[in-house]
Amino acid sequence: MTPDCTLIPTTMSKIQTALLVVCLAVLIPAQAQAKPRKVARDFDRVAPGATVDVIVQFTVAPPDRQRHKIERRGGRHKRSLPLIRAGVYSLSLSEVKILSNDPDIAYISPDRPVMASLDYAHPAVGAGIARSYGWTGNGIGVAVIDSGILAVSDLEGTNHAKSQVVYSESFVGSSAQDAYGHGTHVAGILAGNGKKSTGPAHTRTFLGVAPDVKLLNLKVLDDHGAGTDSAVIAAIERAIQLKEAYNIRVMNLSLGRPVFESYAVDPLCQAVERAWKAGIVVVVAAGNWGRDNSAGNDGYATIASPGNDPYVITVGAMKTMGSASREDDQIATYSSKGPTAIDHYLKPDLVAPGNRIVSLTEAVTALYRQSSANLVPLSYYNRGGGAGYSPKYFRLSGTSMAAPMVSGAAALLLEKQPSLTPDGVKARLMRSAAKTFPAQSVTTDPATGETFTSQYDVFTAGAGYLDIWAALNDTETSTGAALSPRAAYEEASGTVRLLCDSGAAWGSDAVWGTCATGAVWGTDVFLSGTGAVRGTGAVWGTQSATGFGAVWGTGAVWGSGAVWGTNSLQGLAISLNGEN
Repeated sequence: MTPDCTLIPTTMSKIQTALLVVCLAVLIPAQAQAKPRKVARDFDRVAPGATVDVIVQFTVAPPDRQRHKIERRGGRHKRSLPLIRAGVYSLSLSEVKILSNDPDIAYISPDRPVMASLDYAHPAVGAGIARSYGWTGNGIGVAVIDSGILAVSDLEGTNHAKSQVVYSESFVGSSAQDAYGHGTHVAGILAGNGKKSTGPAHTRTFLGVAPDVKLLNLKVLDDHGAGTDSAVIAAIERAIQLKEAYNIRVMNLSLGRPVFESYAVDPLCQAVERAWKAGIVVVVAAGNWGRDNSAGNDGYATIASPGNDPYVITVGAMKTMGSASREDDQIATYSSKGPTAIDHYLKPDLVAPGNRIVSLTEAVTALYRQSSANLVPLSYYNRGGGAGYSPKYFRLSGTSMAAPMVSGAAALLLEKQPSLTPDGVKARLMRSAAKTFPAQSVTTDPATGETFTSQYDVFTAGAGYLDIWAALNDTETSTGAALSPRAAYEEASGTVRLLCDSGAAWGSDAVWGTCATGAVWGTDVFLSGTGAVRGTGAVWGTQSATGFGAVWGTGAVWGSGAVWGTNSLQGLAISLNGEN
């Protein structure tokens, strides 16, 4: 996988009603009667004689006899993943299919590749107001699972006494240093103190949302920004193990990969759920495929794993438009949209600034050396900077940059009220998110001249725009799990409705209104009070029927030209140049 900088636009048009009629109400019972598939679909594209690295999930904790059984078939054990009752093995594809008949084996999937997915941003989300009242994330541990974190002076807390990085470990080699540059940039958005941009000569200061958190540097991406499922899962397990020692309450995953199966068996999703249930708020980048129309779906159903898991907080990206006001902000057209593939959960959960964000770097990193268009002129924040470029700050765009905005916000909420559960944090962030958007916005790519039209439905902007100050002032308590709602197509009415668990945190008048019967966002956001997601000009209304057939029809996500085709393993976390 490589960083995604350009994606394909689409012109929306109607499709025939006959193509719209495969609904979840029909699909789910049919699937329940069939024998569960135990081998991931992407093995179908692997040569029969190939040797592959696989993650084998067991129905019980992997006993030695299972490991020996696999080794007797020529498999080589590479890593244990007790967090999800699994192990990583290298073995032939023919043996994979034989092992799938073993009743002790729950699911086998490839050890898939994953890839890495503040001046104007802070006023937009209310971070400055929170800081002025003393909320800085003090005492909260945040696990940053990324490409590593460099030791820089901007990560020494507000008192500049010592490094905020209290623990480092690499799962992709011996060094936990960040040679790629992505993880340091993410850490700066989350926790930078602005030291190198503070002083009489500076016109802008690049501060993190929670500059006093403790950072745990868990490196899973190599010097080129690439990693694997198993490395990420091992890092998640280490964060759970270290939770009490470092008060780890938040985990940031600005990375991921395409969705290949239901979240219920996806090993990445199973790992983040374990962290969530262990008391850690998991924040995940939505992905950068919002312009991808390869499946004829106008970028819908492109949320990446593990952001497709209904427990975690999945974050899309907004553009600040170069102003401190939130009023003119727009969705980044590359930001991935829901519903999730296979399971049809409503994602992202909310959106935050992620476009052209200035944060930390060092001139030695790969991204700094490879992406000259994203260098920050010294004159941008330093009166006497001259014509050179900053060696300490860098500009990146993507949902990778939006995720740590929300991770920082979660840390502030937990500093103020340590008793909050992950579900309580998610409910407050979504309930308090700003829900005023334009009906649509139009963006022209400066590099290609292509024009993209975005509409602000719930599958694009989720519950709304991150508002940290509003979240800190939300005192409402909620019970139950804050699972993201599931979307279901109703053939009789031709509408898509949201289905909330009756025991979930969303009450009858909470974030989503009355699920299945009431308006999703009330009467003023696309829905005209009908309760249906599909209305005129809405998600799959008369202006965007293209997406409807691709998401719900028979040629949906797993079609031959579908979202995750052979040429679409690119670009989860970084859109280097961003949008103007």
